[in-house]
Amino acid sequence: MTNLRFPPLALATLLGVFLLTQAMPVHAGPLLDRIKQQIMERRESMGKGAAEESMEDPDGTAVSDSRLKVLRDVAYGSDPKQKMDIYLPEAASGTAAPVIFMVHGGGWRTGDKRHSNVVDNKANRWLAKGFVFISVNNRLLPEADPLDQVRDVARALASAQTKAQGWGADPKQFVLMGHSAGAHLIALLSSSSIYGPQAGAQPWLGSVLLDSAALDVAPIMKERHFKLYDPAFGTDPDFWKAASPYQQLQASAKPMLAVCSTRREDSCAQAKAFSAHATTLGVRVQVSGHDLSHGEINKELGTAGAYTQAVEQFMGGLSPVVAAALAR
Repeated sequence: MTNLRFPPLALATLLGVFLLTQAMPVHAGPLLDRIKQQIMERRESMGKGAAEESMEDPDGTAVSDSRLKVLRDVAYGSDPKQKMDIYLPEAASGTAAPVIFMVHGGGWRTGDKRHSNVVDNKANRWLAKGFVFISVNNRLLPEADPLDQVRDVARALASAQTKAQGWGADPKQFVLMGHSAGAHLIALLSSSSIYGPQAGAQPWLGSVLLDSAALDVAPIMKERHFKLYDPAFGTDPDFWKAASPYQQLQASAKPMLAVCSTRREDSCAQAKAFSAHATTLGVRVQVSGHDLSHGEINKELGTAGAYTQAVEQFMGGLSPVVAAALAR
């Protein structure tokens, strides 16, 4: 057997890395694993004089280095599901940060704000550009139907806007985003003139809908459809109308980008019909189709390429503040 010998400095470095990783939260997830690696690499490059960087709480509730801090489970209501995670960028560009406010998917029944497909690539890209990234949980089926869920999302938005200045963010520079069922909730919140004002939310800049195939609920429920829609929307046509972004769309709605997977006929068809209806009301709804699966539409956003560029082009057109951040 070959004897392996390490120089004393290398052995000390390996020992330090081992001890550091043993202190990390065991359920931190892919994003925080990469952050840990970045911290270790930075410490090695900066040497013993580097400022101390910390990761706290064995459950990962507060994670920070000089570039990042995550505020876990910030409550916006009394239910255990009514919580959000706030990802904060490196301090201080001199101006208040714009915000991306993200709602996960999961068929209105499952999903979580910490899932890597929801957070990782998006946070990695946009934190580096100075955005605050917020990932939201809400009550789910069977406890809460989609109308209860959109009320939760509106309440979370209002709470985040109220707290934004304390996070170095601008409450007037929010971009809403959601995937799948979360895209339906964001579309409904953005289309209706009811839920935002009821919750006390301030106007936001616009919304990005990531591959919702449920923008016009009634036609879906009248025809053959996926079983997951039944517990969400039931059998009452009045409920279908109330839960339909298409039916609730008002002329006062802010711009939206409807991203759809070209591998799914229902998603792009819904997006195009929604956009055409919006045009008759003078509302800008842009459709952006991409050759990605439903899951990839969520996971790949934030990675380099035409897809992320298309989303950022829409976002940059919403305000000069967002455009300036994206240009970094």
